[in-house]
Amino acid sequence: MYQNVKSDQHIPRATIQRLATYLQVLEAFDKSLDGKEGRERETISSDKLAAMCDVNASQVRKDLAYFGQFGTRGLGYYVTYLIDVIKDCVNANRRWRAALVGVGNMGRALLNYKEFGRRNFTITGVFDCDPFKIGDRVYGLEIYSTESLIEKIPELGIEIGIITVPAEHAQDAAEKLVAAGIRGILNYSSARIRVSSDVPVEYVNFFHQLYSLTYNVSKIQR
Repeated sequence: MYQNVKSDQHIPRATIQRLATYLQVLEAFDKSLDGKEGRERETISSDKLAAMCDVNASQVRKDLAYFGQFGTRGLGYYVTYLIDVIKDCVNANRRWRAALVGVGNMGRALLNYKEFGRRNFTITGVFDCDPFKIGDRVYGLEIYSTESLIEKIPELGIEIGIITVPAEHAQDAAEKLVAAGIRGILNYSSARIRVSSDVPVEYVNFFHQLYSLTYNVSKIQR
């Protein structure tokens, strides 16, 4: 039976990242079963899930064991149940409201990214410091001044901040978000930002993946 992880138990960052991969793969697998009779009884083994996620089966079992024992020996995991369990583990089973700071090309692309809504993330506040953008509407949302963050964040019930401003403005944007009561930040800028330790920050930097890719391509070619 599944039991949620104890709040004082340390879960490795890599485990949380793999859980997100498991969830994505399982949802795609579950979608492929649409219309199949007995879908709710469909199971998947740790070996099969591991192969689909490019990890080993013992790693899958170890990652899931942090949150309880809910597989069946010789049978595996019920797919729909495992999806619900992982969503609960990463708190993706509820709606999260986000603020976007920076309405440039990246910001507009994210606002038009439908997958956010499908995965329970909703951008409900859009902010920029450019006076020529403030008051305009983008994808149905009014652009507010970053100076109004302290007022608007609580008003809109926003918990997560997404930063897509140029690197030189990222720290200021982060500080304004924290002052407004934001609980976590996703940073798309190339700058490293410093905030209080109780506000987790995640970085999205495409060059990290590109450098990893070019390294591996070069290694294969040798």
